[in-house]
Amino acid sequence: MLAERLRCANGLQVTSTGPQTIQKAEGETATLGCRYKLSPFDTGELDIEWSLVNPDATQKDQLILSYTCGTKYVHGRRDLSEGFGFAAGDPSEGDASLFISPLSPAHSATYECKVKKSPGVDTRKLSLVVLVKPSVPQCWVEGEELLGKDVSLHCKSATGSLPLKYTWSRFLGTGPAVAAQSGLTGELLIKNHSQSFAGIYLCEVNNAVGAEHCRINLRAVRPPNRTGVTVGTVIGSLLLIICLLLFITILIWKIKRRPRYEKEFSNEIREDVLAPESRPVSRGLRRSPIQQPEMTYVQVNRDAAHEHTTSLNTTDSFNRKTGNVV
Repeated sequence: MLAERLRCANGLQVTSTGPQTIQKAEGETATLGCRYKLSPFDTGELDIEWSLVNPDATQKDQLILSYTCGTKYVHGRRDLSEGFGFAAGDPSEGDASLFISPLSPAHSATYECKVKKSPGVDTRKLSLVVLVKPSVPQCWVEGEELLGKDVSLHCKSATGSLPLKYTWSRFLGTGPAVAAQSGLTGELLIKNHSQSFAGIYLCEVNNAVGAEHCRINLRAVRPPNRTGVTVGTVIGSLLLIICLLLFITILIWKIKRRPRYEKEFSNEIREDVLAPESRPVSRGLRRSPIQQPEMTYVQVNRDAAHEHTTSLNTTDSFNRKTGNVV
């Protein structure tokens, strides 16, 4: 009797099967299965809980969704619980699966479904991994597309969940006979480039949830005529040297001519300037605008001077008496 009661106590079972880890792309919809089966001996109130399992076993799990007494409840932060809901309209009908839409990388976690109807109880854990699809990659060429040279094609996606795998192929026809490509870096190396390698190449990048591609046209260009380039370089160098020599010659000629020119110029200035006076003019003569005539002094004897003075006095007296005016 006791053994039968113990078997009945464990009668409730979660019957969902399938992978424990589910991978989905960002923006898609995910359904975490949690179907259950009740036992006739389960007479208690039905209680369903969905929780986020804490990676730290010592910490408490976070309740996000529950169903009790015929009512649905959303728990926790709104930004984490937004988009959560039961997949079935009535979880009491044996389907407690969780519905999440739209998915974002923040929804990546381990979820636990717990169904309880006393005395039965059962649980199921599932891991959800939300991946980002690869973005459209960019294709480009590194190195000169010259015949006989090494050239490499590159392909890179800006976003996308790792691991990303890159694959190069010819868009038309078979791939190159001698080329090495890396699935991790997206590089296709072509050594000793020839006309047979020219054409359109396709790079495809993919991960677990999606794929994208890009195309590039690889040309085969003949190298330029090096002889003409060499001759042009030599001629240009000679012209430059000639110009430098001419400039130096003109500069030296100007430097040598400068002292002679300065000497001739100074002589011309000296011829135009009047010679200075032999003697300085006295201060008294500078003030008078009229120069005094030079006077010559002659020595005469005292008797002649007296005779001349007497004659002048007699003439002057005669003029006064007669009324003559001189």
